[in-house]
Amino acid sequence: MLRPVVVGLDGSRESLAAADWAAREALRRGLPLRLVHAWEGGMTPGESELPELEAPRHWARRILRGAMDRLNERYPQLYLSAEQISRPAADALVAAGDEAELLVLGSRAFSGFGGFMAGSVALATVAHVARPVVLVRGDQTLEDEHEPDTEGRSSAHTPYRPVVVGVDPAQSCEELLAFAFDSAILRAAPLRVMHTWQLPYVPHALEAKARRDVQSGAERALDAVLGPWREKYPAVEVTKLVEEGRPAQHLLQATRDASLLAVGRRIRPARIGTHAGPVAHAVMHHVRCPVAIVPHE
Repeated sequence: MLRPVVVGLDGSRESLAAADWAAREALRRGLPLRLVHAWEGGMTPGESELPELEAPRHWARRILRGAMDRLNERYPQLYLSAEQISRPAADALVAAGDEAELLVLGSRAFSGFGGFMAGSVALATVAHVARPVVLVRGDQTLEDEHEPDTEGRSSAHTPYRPVVVGVDPAQSCEELLAFAFDSAILRAAPLRVMHTWQLPYVPHALEAKARRDVQSGAERALDAVLGPWREKYPAVEVTKLVEEGRPAQHLLQATRDASLLAVGRRIRPARIGTHAGPVAHAVMHHVRCPVAIVPHE
């Protein structure tokens, strides 16, 4: 049975942008799209007839109906379903995401920063879902996924912008690289693979040689990790980016013209708190393109 692409809706502009992105991703993957709206109203027995609940109940139904109508008009070939779940939003999204191929959420924009931040629900969901989660900005459009045309204008008919993935060869990379290569092949897009390193303390006189050695070792480690994936996906154009410095900073630079960024998140045994890891947390706040957080052991 095919896992659907699932999108969480709350009626905001950000969640509608996420629904559009999710619809396009579902079509790329040949999967159904499931719309989920979580509403806690009516959870307590005896409350179903309270008149003060009628307005929020009507609004909850309207969110799903409006999104269904919008997506049916824009993507008539897409198989859609919708569900209203009477649970707290984070709990509902984690449960729905665990059954999905990937979960898509909208993210609130920073004012004045040009990045985006995830609200508390998105952070809690990302930290606990066992499947990939994609965060989408409210101003994301179809044209943003594609290269400008020959005159520099936005276009939906040009090739896709690159997919970027941040990799640490010392960690488990299988799930992350599978997601990144799949995303690139589905878009016929080039893949940029970013790996960063930092120089340990060495005496000043040895710094130049140590830097060359560490750089060379980082490149060899990345080549070893990428080898099997290049053989499996020979059609994907791969560019290695091996840089000294902090990963979040270099990923921000590498994604300025990207269609998608994928980073990993280590699955923690204790499902407590909303920690997604320092790199994931940083890129969720500052990268402009959609960000996929891929859990791994």
